Amino acid sequence: MSAMASRVAAVVPCKDEADRIGATVAAVLALPQVGRVVVVDDGSTDATAHVAREAGAAVVIHARNRGKAAALETGVRHVRELEAVSAATDPDDAWPAALLFVDGDLQETAAALGVLTDAVLEGRADMTIATLPAQITAGGGRGLVVGLARRGIERLTGFRAVQPLSGMRCLSPTAYDAASPLARGWGVETALTVDVLRAGLRVLEVPCELQHRVSGSDWRGQLHRAAQYRDVWLALVRRGWRPWHRG
Repeated sequence: MSAMASRVAAVVPCKDEADRIGATVAAVLALPQVGRVVVVDDGSTDATAHVAREAGAAVVIHARNRGKAAALETGVRHVRELEAVSAATDPDDAWPAALLFVDGDLQETAAALGVLTDAVLEGRADMTIATLPAQITAGGGRGLVVGLARRGIERLTGFRAVQPLSGMRCLSPTAYDAASPLARGWGVETALTVDVLRAGLRVLEVPCELQHRVSGSDWRGQLHRAAQYRDVWLALVRRGWRPWHRG
């Protein structure tokens, strides 16, 4: 087994993904770099937790929905608790060398996530971000949230992100700590990029062949995008961006 094998802990925040989470967990666990998968069931009303556990994940349950950032923080905290137990048993057990954030709806395409881990494990980046191909099912958005996140990140850091809202990321422990506490809700990805770059760390976007469930154009999709816009805007403003100022 190589020195890189099983050195990554994956954290999967999700809600009501019983139909998809099993395939996602199985695909992630099959990655040779991944030694553990922690699923955080963020207030599901279906069998998400049961399916994830049956697929081989450690599962933590939020009794009520607390948002993506809170779910990620719960997952990382659980990883570190499990790590402490492992280290007490075997002092040479020094993993995880990296954290892999995974959306729960990727299903079998999550098998492509290994490319995100390589640059972090090899020390070429402190955080990698997946850039996705065109999705098989088109979404109902008009790019407003993506544009807001891209402009804000560039203004604050000089980095122009291709897909600033991508939730699939691999982080070194140093990068995660630099961004903690995480920004609330759907602003978490935008804030991660800003905070990691401002800490003087390296961010790399990596093409990754992933497919996920996209938000539609119905009222639920519109509400989701409105919440995203609010959270991204708040994350940027709290980091010093002043979109109402010119120059």
